[in-house]
Amino acid sequence: MAFTRATGKHRRTSRTARTTRKIAGIATLAAGGVVASVASPALAATDEARTHDTGLQQAVVLGDELANSIEAQADAQQAAAEAAAAKAKAEAVAKKQAEEAERRAEEARKKAKAAHEAKVRAARDAERKRLNAFVAPIADSYVSTAYKASSGLWSSGSHTGIDFHAASGTPVHAVGAGTVVEAGWGGAYGNNIVIKMHDGTYTQYGHLSSLGVSVGQTVAPGEQIGLSGATGNVTGPHLHFEARTGPDYGSDIDPIAYLRSHGVNV
Repeated sequence: MAFTRATGKHRRTSRTARTTRKIAGIATLAAGGVVASVASPALAATDEARTHDTGLQQAVVLGDELANSIEAQADAQQAAAEAAAAKAKAEAVAKKQAEEAERRAEEARKKAKAAHEAKVRAARDAERKRLNAFVAPIADSYVSTAYKASSGLWSSGSHTGIDFHAASGTPVHAVGAGTVVEAGWGGAYGNNIVIKMHDGTYTQYGHLSSLGVSVGQTVAPGEQIGLSGATGNVTGPHLHFEARTGPDYGSDIDPIAYLRSHGVNV
């Protein structure tokens, strides 16, 4: 069964529906960038339309503010991330530079230590060579009486040392480094000096006219210790030189072999 509506009696749309359509139209115009006038003077004049227009504008403004806030927050987060990355990079560069500086400093310390140790070794070697160096007791001289030469001039019947030709007052030198253990009158040896050498042997210098060292004094190779002369049991000025295993008479060894074993050519 069909129902019919009387002609001329159409129902008017409700106020709510009209308002909804108006708001939708305004939103569509605003979104499309179209600026237009509403044709109906009655619609533009109504308070209800103005109220709904204001609500839409407020919604748009709030939306823009929210979007700006979100964008600002994103920008701040990106800036913070970039700053953190830059800080981390700077710290990494600084750490690398510090490590490189420490490496170079360590290399410099090692080089300085090696140089110091080399210097110490060189000084020690030089001192060892100096202490082990030997010279002749009389410069530019020669042996005038050999070791173990026979004669009644010596109580033992043979020469216990060698004689170097030297006029009275000729400088006498320690043949090597050592410590003076005797310096004074030695009976038949006259004024004499006995030195305990650095290698543990002993050397004796007899018939001196004067002494230049005292007991306990250390001497270096070639250091002048006195002057040659003719004191004691002699027939003329010369230097009597002995090499010994001990400080006393009777411990003599071949002085020529002794000096040559230490590099002295006599």
